Amino acid sequence: MRLARGVSPWLLPTAAAAVATALLTRRDRRWALAAAPLSALTAGMLWFFRDPDRTPGEGRILSPADGVVQSIDPWPDGRTRVAIFMNPLNVHVNRAPLAGNVASVQHVTGGFLPAFNKDSDQNERVVWHFETTLGDIEMVQIAGAVARRIVPYLTAGAKVEQAERVGLIRLGSRVDLYLPEGISPAVSVGEKTVAGVTRIDRG
Repeated sequence: MRLARGVSPWLLPTAAAAVATALLTRRDRRWALAAAPLSALTAGMLWFFRDPDRTPGEGRILSPADGVVQSIDPWPDGRTRVAIFMNPLNVHVNRAPLAGNVASVQHVTGGFLPAFNKDSDQNERVVWHFETTLGDIEMVQIAGAVARRIVPYLTAGAKVEQAERVGLIRLGSRVDLYLPEGISPAVSVGEKTVAGVTRIDRG
């Protein structure tokens, strides 16, 4: 099973502790009280941080995240914001909505409200801008109450292919995608999305 880049600071210490306590259990069965939950936590983290390969879907703009469409809002500048909520059971690796160049990657400090909270716009986040054939495309990775670390995989100036992995948000969180003026969303609130597969724009 492929694991996401950037998970080793969390996974390796937990896995090492699970192995150590399991070995100690052979000497003293009381170590099982520690080995059992640590082994379960390691297994859970392996699931949480899975990074399956994907065959890109068809469409000009594809979903950047696995999750559920939380809201679709018209923006004052004519764009449309599609907010996708990622729960802890979703794949946490985010993908490029379309091909182009990374114009900028900006880390913005902030709070850690639950990602479904309306004020989570002010949370810790990473703002991406992609130069594409459709113009500037903005994507925002937002940390939630549990996910307090965003790991970008690319830097400004990098070339990116549609559905390419661009970063990781550890555990539950939210990803906002801003559709350019004149492009309508093909998804609706409550619809599930698959990163790199689900078409976001209406053709």
